[in-house]
Amino acid sequence: MAENGTMVTEFVLMGFRLQAELQIGLFFVFLAVFLITMGGNLGMIVLIQSELRLQTPMYFFLSHLSFLDICYSFVIVPQLLETLGTDKMIITYERCTSQFFFFTLCASTECFLLAVMAYDRYMAVCKPLLYATAMTPQTCLGLVAGAYAGAMVSSVIRTGCTFSISFCKSNHVDFFFCDLPPLLKLACRETREWVIYLLAFVVITTSISVILISYLLIIQAILRIRTAGGKAKTFSTCASHMTAVALFFGTLIFIYLKGNMGKSLEEDKVVSIFYTVVIPMLNPVIYSLRNKEVKEALKKAFNRMRVSQAD
Repeated sequence: MAENGTMVTEFVLMGFRLQAELQIGLFFVFLAVFLITMGGNLGMIVLIQSELRLQTPMYFFLSHLSFLDICYSFVIVPQLLETLGTDKMIITYERCTSQFFFFTLCASTECFLLAVMAYDRYMAVCKPLLYATAMTPQTCLGLVAGAYAGAMVSSVIRTGCTFSISFCKSNHVDFFFCDLPPLLKLACRETREWVIYLLAFVVITTSISVILISYLLIIQAILRIRTAGGKAKTFSTCASHMTAVALFFGTLIFIYLKGNMGKSLEEDKVVSIFYTVVIPMLNPVIYSLRNKEVKEALKKAFNRMRVSQAD
């Protein structure tokens, strides 16, 4: 409901409410980030599919991470650019619901997928003799399907609970997309927000628990290695994933598990920009710059391009 008692049929996204010059500058910055994100993640998927040496479970999971980052960008960035170009933007109730669902689906799937990737690193480091038989293509496919299925269930419930709320204060969303904290600020008192927060808590804590347990066991295995070179080599196989985990979960925890969630929306906007816009651009960089196999595959791909152009 709106203040006059009528049903809300649309929301007004207020965006950043900056000076016109700053909004224009941000528009071109985020447009550049969007194009880099698309190119980097599509390039990573193509590289993994075309290089035989990258046909391993770790890179299979990485290709799905790149796919999720592309989806993130399509769900958030075009609308972000529209709000920057028009100062504020009207969005229908149905489109807001759809955006919330797909955003939640992408975020939840990425949580579960990062946990699956941590388990994969645990098997590779701690159970190397069993790795090939344990992490078969069927097993990898099943783990990825489980990540998507778990995220789908969570997203359906969270979206249903969120949009069963009566919005009686206003239809002006002080944010750049339909996220949970700004929507709840418009809600009447009789909400089931504890269910929504509980689901976010379960998804994040379950994923982090799997990651922490996996890396505790990995650290134990690394400490048992006698040579410094062996320790460094083993650790390097996990470094990229650890960096991605720290960036992604650090921002999610700040948004969803902090004590003042939704009370400082300006602060939340900056953090949300980081994990919805910046991190999808950074992930291909993290995995290419800190991964020897990816760098070698990139060199081979560039060499083939040069040869084909010379011919």
